[in-house]
Parts: sequence; structure tokens; C-alpha cells
Amino acid sequence: MTPTGPYIEIDGRPATEADPAGLSVLQSGYGHFTAMQVREGRVRGLALHLERLDGATRELFERELDGDRVRALVRQALAATGRRDASVRVYVYETAVAVTVRDPQTMAETPRSLMSVPYQRPVAHIKHLGGFAQGYYREAAARAGFDEALLTGPGGVISEGAITNVAFWDGASVVWPDAPALRGITMALLEPRLPSVRREVRLADLPSYEAAFHMNSQGFAPVRRIDSTEFAVEESLMKRVREAFEGVPWDAI
Repeated sequence: MTPTGPYIEIDGRPATEADPAGLSVLQSGYGHFTAMQVREGRVRGLALHLERLDGATRELFERELDGDRVRALVRQALAATGRRDASVRVYVYETAVAVTVRDPQTMAETPRSLMSVPYQRPVAHIKHLGGFAQGYYREAAARAGFDEALLTGPGGVISEGAITNVAFWDGASVVWPDAPALRGITMALLEPRLPSVRREVRLADLPSYEAAFHMNSQGFAPVRRIDSTEFAVEESLMKRVREAFEGVPWDAI
């Protein structure tokens, strides 16, 4: 693996050894993926990752994706890099499965700022490829001095971050926005382990919430600001989130 990019295997073969047809599949914009953090050859929520991949494969390509095959491909790619800790992605295309291995990543629990943008992901329940608008709005948010873009629909309905899920604290419950969004693996692991409810959240509602946080495969962090609305960092809430996340067992790949 080089420092300039990930190590890539396509159907178990290094990308450098793949035939032109195998390499061309990586240029396809039609497919889906999952992203996971691997530590000591283990991952949190492995079953959820495999269910995500199989479900999206059935929906997009009308076929099953064997979880044991996915696990074998990930193990092989990790072994090829000599890594036990890594950021791993599994991409599924119509004719191939690709695995990428990068350096491990962990989200720092530094308070973040989010800029709302007028966009919702199409077919939001699938972690699909082709997210140009997500990248566009993330760059716009960064140029404006924010850490992440917050995707919203008509009427200011909040859905999700560009590459994160977001949740709010009303003093008694963690409120997960009821709107089109990807159910991220970290969200799926935290939701049943916290006092959770789902309801519509609009930008106009933000002042009524005491705190907020967001999360993805790299971890979670408190949100200190959305547009001009400031949030306190509720240490007791973040401790609860941290304990819930750290209580999730690690599954051998």
C-alpha cells in the first residue's frame, strides 16, 4: 500500500493485477458500499454491515451477496497489507466486489459546526455511489468555515449530514430526525442503546433542543453550532453516548 492512496482488491485480486474489464468497474457510478473501522481484525456491527450490503445488492442487482464471501475478501485484503487496524470499504458493483484498505481513522470528539443546505440524497436508504452534491455542499460548508453540511428538505426538514447522521437532545430523549436518510451503522448501534425517539426536526425547531451530536463509521462528536444556532456541549450526554458506543461488542471478520 502506498501513502498516496488505498490498497485495492477487485474480487480478491490486487487492482494492479486486474484486467482492464476489472479496472473499468471502478469507474462505474452505479453501485453501493459500506465503510467500517477495523481494529485487531474486528469491527463493530459486522452483521449490520453485511445486511446492508446484501439488502442493497438485492435491490440494485436482484441477487444475493454472500456474507461469508464478503468477510473472506476483507480478511484477504487486510492480510495483503499486513494490517490489523484499518479503514475498510466494500464496494459492490453489478459484476464485481472491491475492497479498499486505508489507514485507520477515528473522529475526534471536538465540537463541530454544521451548515444547512437545501438538498436531500436520492434513494437515501442506500449508501450508494455518485454523491456529487454531497461533495459539492461539503466543500461549500468548508469554505464558509463549517465542518460539515447538514442536508435539509422542503420547509427546512432536517435529514442527515453529508457524510454523517445527526441527532438532537431534548433533555429527556435523543431525537433522530424522521426524514429520508441513510441509517448509518453507528446510528443503528447507538439508537437502541440510548433513550431514543424519532420525529420530524426542522431548522426552525433547533432553538428548542439542548444539544446535538453527529456520527459516522469513524465515531461521533458533539455539534456546537448549526448555522447561527449555538448548542451547549452536554458532557453528561456525550458520556452516555460514549459509554453506549464503547459497549458495542467487536465482531471478528
